[in-house]
Parts: sequence; C-alpha cells; structure tokens
Amino acid sequence: MTSRSGGEAGMRSKEEEDSWLAFAWQLAQESGSILREAATVRPDVEVKPDRSFVTALDARIERRLRERIADRFPSHGIIGEEEASANSDADLVWVLDPIDGTAAFIAGLPVYGTLIALMREGEPIIGIIDHPVTGDRWIGVRGRPTLHNGSPCRTRACGALGEAILSASNPDFFDDEERPALDAMRAATAWRIWGGACMSFGLLASGRTDAAFDTRMKLWDFAPFRPIIEGAGGVVTDWEGQPLTQSTGKRIMAAGDPARHREMLRLVETSMKH
Repeated sequence: MTSRSGGEAGMRSKEEEDSWLAFAWQLAQESGSILREAATVRPDVEVKPDRSFVTALDARIERRLRERIADRFPSHGIIGEEEASANSDADLVWVLDPIDGTAAFIAGLPVYGTLIALMREGEPIIGIIDHPVTGDRWIGVRGRPTLHNGSPCRTRACGALGEAILSASNPDFFDDEERPALDAMRAATAWRIWGGACMSFGLLASGRTDAAFDTRMKLWDFAPFRPIIEGAGGVVTDWEGQPLTQSTGKRIMAAGDPARHREMLRLVETSMKH
C-alpha cells in the first residue's frame, strides 16, 4: 500500500513538473518572438546607476512573462531583473532575465538570450537558456538529461585545465580581490573566450567549451544553469563549491568535467589567499 501511494505521489509530481516545463517552454516561445522581431532595430538605451544597460525591450519582455505567470500560477513567486520581486518566499518561484547580455544585444552581437528558471524551495528545478536569434535553446530539468534543441547534449571530458577552453562574461567584472583568481584561471587554461554571456553556459553543456568563471552575477543571471549543466554531466557552483540556490552570491564557476571543477576550486582557494 505504501509503495502504491509513493508511486502515485511520484506520478503526480512528474505530471506537475511536466506542466511547469511546458509552461516555461511557452514563456520562451513568447519572449523569443519579441526578441527576434526587435533584433534588426537599434534599441533605445538607458544606463542604470550601476552603469549597466537597460532597454525598453527588457522591461516589455519581463512584464509580459510576469503577466503570463501571474495568470497561470497566481500562488507562485516571481523574481526578475527589471521589476520588484513578488512573493519571493513562496515554495515555487520563477526567475526571469528578459535579455541576458544586454550590452551584446545593443551592439548587435548575437550571444544574448532570455533566461527562465523555476525554483522549488530555493533550488532550481527547471532552467531554460533561449537564444532565439541563433535558434539555440537549452532546457534542463533536475534529474533529467539536458536537451539542446530537443536532443540530449553532454559536456565533454577534459584531461587537464591546461587543455581547457575557459569562458568569462567580462574580465572587467572582476574586482581587485577577485582578479588573482581570474589571473590564475587564465594562466592555467589553454584558451579564453570573453563576452559570451549566457550562451557560454549553454555551449559548455553541449561540450563546446570546458569551463566558465564569472562574478558580478545576480540570481537571474545564473538560475537556469544548475539543471542545465548538471543534466549534461557537468558541475556548476559558487566559488566555494556550494550548489547554486536562491541565496547564492555573485561568484559562480562551472566545468564540464567534474575533475576540472575540483581543480578550479583548488586554484581559487590558493589564489584568493594571497
């Protein structure tokens, strides 16, 4: 009797998860259609107090996604980049970044995308990285294989950091305290890719790069990465090696090969002591 009850509960849980996933996919479809339409037009730009960029399109996409979520799941919380959080202590919280890589979007470099995640009790269980202009979409669900454009994808093995391609959003993001860690990563890896925004993490999940190292991140910048990278066989954590959650700080790192992630953690620990 107990196993049947447990099986029924598990089935209900999977059905519920599938409904959230289908809805997240719909959100990505909607944001993608707006982004594709705007891709060929030079946007109006404002500069925030922290010197980051924002466009009217950021706000438009986030507002539309928030409306859809509030209509479909009124009890769920929402955390987004452009508007105040709503019910952020709920068991289920959607996290939205309407345009990750806004500077790239403004410059016309097609590495920007929309990030959508669903957190359950502070843990990301569904994640989407959507790049409508290049036609790339990564979908991760906790405990399931990651999909890239509908097909399973995997990270690649990497024998040593000295063979690795490392990505970082921008070397200018690293402050004086963090720069020794970045310098150590640069010295240890074979090649560096700058400016890939969220696409870098999707490409890592697809086995195109080996490691990612970033700082000055907010929850909406990284919430989808954990189910996507873990579902592809990789590891993504903060710089202390803790899994990404709703309370993670600004520093994150990832590797397709778990052994390289351990090596990166040792490098950070050693470099940040000096």
